Amino acid sequence: MSTSESNRFDIVQYYNDLVKKDSSISSPVAAVSSLVRAIEEQNATTMLEFMMIVRTACEELKKATDNSISLSAGCDVFLQQMSRLSHAQSVDECRMALIKAGTDFVQGAGKCRELVAEYGSPFVRDEQTILVHSYSRVIMGLLRRAVKQNKRFRVFITESRPDQSGFQAAEELHQLGVPCEIVLDAAVGYIMEKVDMVLVGAEGVVESGGLINKIGTYQLAIIARAAKKPLYALAESFKFVRLYPLSQYDLPTYRGDLLSFKDKAEAKVDWQSELSRSNPMLDYTPPDFITLMFTDLGVMTPSGVSDELIKFYLD
Repeated sequence: MSTSESNRFDIVQYYNDLVKKDSSISSPVAAVSSLVRAIEEQNATTMLEFMMIVRTACEELKKATDNSISLSAGCDVFLQQMSRLSHAQSVDECRMALIKAGTDFVQGAGKCRELVAEYGSPFVRDEQTILVHSYSRVIMGLLRRAVKQNKRFRVFITESRPDQSGFQAAEELHQLGVPCEIVLDAAVGYIMEKVDMVLVGAEGVVESGGLINKIGTYQLAIIARAAKKPLYALAESFKFVRLYPLSQYDLPTYRGDLLSFKDKAEAKVDWQSELSRSNPMLDYTPPDFITLMFTDLGVMTPSGVSDELIKFYLD
C-alpha cells in the first residue's frame, strides 16, 4: 500500500464516529458533515477530479450503511450544491464555497427541527390522546414544545420491534411528565379507537409525498385510515428524496429474502435470529394515507413535496 493510500481519509469511519459521539445527529446531517471534512482533506487539481472525489465519497457512505435512505438524502443535497457551484473559476473557489454551504447546512439543521415543532404544535391540543410510532427526534421536539406550552395530553407509543425504540421515546416522555404507555405493535388496531391523532416521523419523503419510515408505519397508517383518525407525518425538508417507489419492494433497502427456507430435517432453528435477519427495517406508506405533513417549510399536503423537490433540483 502506498503512503497516499494509507493516509487516505476514511469517510465511513468519520461518519460512524460522528453518529457514535452524538446520538441526536440525524443521518443527512452526519453525511454532509463527513463530506465537508472529506473535501477539506482532498487535494484535487482539476474540477473533474474534484467532482469525482466527492461523488466517490457519497457512494462509499451509501454502500457502508444498511439504512441508506436518509443518508442518501443528505448526500443528494450536497451533490446538488456542488452542481450549482461547478461554474466556479477554480477548484479552490469551488472547494471553499462547498465547504461553506455544507457548514451552513449543518448549523441550520437544528433550526429545521425547531421549525417543524413550531408549525406542528397548533395541532396538539389539551386532553388529546396521541399515538406515536417508534422513536423520532422531530416528533419528540414537537411534543417537548407542547409540554412547554403547558398542553396536557396522553401518548401511546408502539413498542417498535425489532429494536424496541419505542422504549426510548417512553423514557423521554416520562421525564417530561407526560402520561404515556407502550403498546405492542400488534395492538395498534386495538387501541386506535382511543386515539385522536397519529404522529410518525420519516427516514425519507419520496417524490409522490409518500413516506419511507420504520417498519410498521404502513400498517399503522392503514388502521388509522380505516378508523378515520388523522395521520400526520413530520420530516425536515432535507429528508425529501428523489425516489418514486410504487410498492414495498421498490425500496433501495429491499433484499428479496424475506423468507428463509430451512431443511425440514433440521432439529432446531434459532427463530429470533431468523426474525432479525429476514425482516425489513423500513416500509413505504403511500401519500393517500397521510393527512398532512409538518416540515420546516410549513404544513403541506403530500403533493406539495414534488413542488419543493422541483424547486430545489431545477432552480
